[in-house]
Amino acid sequence: MIYELREYISQPGAEKKVHDRFAGVTLTLFERHGLEVAGFWVDEADPQRILYLLAFENAEAQECAWSRFQNDPEWKSAKSVSEADGPIVAEMISRTLRPVDYWPVTTDRERTER
Repeated sequence: MIYELREYISQPGAEKKVHDRFAGVTLTLFERHGLEVAGFWVDEADPQRILYLLAFENAEAQECAWSRFQNDPEWKSAKSVSEADGPIVAEMISRTLRPVDYWPVTTDRERTER
């Protein structure tokens, strides 16, 4: 398994629009396209920072899932509608993470794959 940690920094005052887009459309599309969300958070000290963690079997599954999602006409439409008054995300940071072998949730299969 690999994980992707994504951080979205909303435009000032646009946090609600970002949350609404995730809750109203994005999470349903994630499920449809195999983007498995392992957790979703907001930075308590900076509510403009929205973070979530995704789990994938491997890098190929990650790439395929994102490609399907980004090319989905429903996503393109929802993004366009949500940004009718301008961008709602100021910055997006993505990190792909691989578990270390000493972390207890790492499976034997994951250890073997490294």
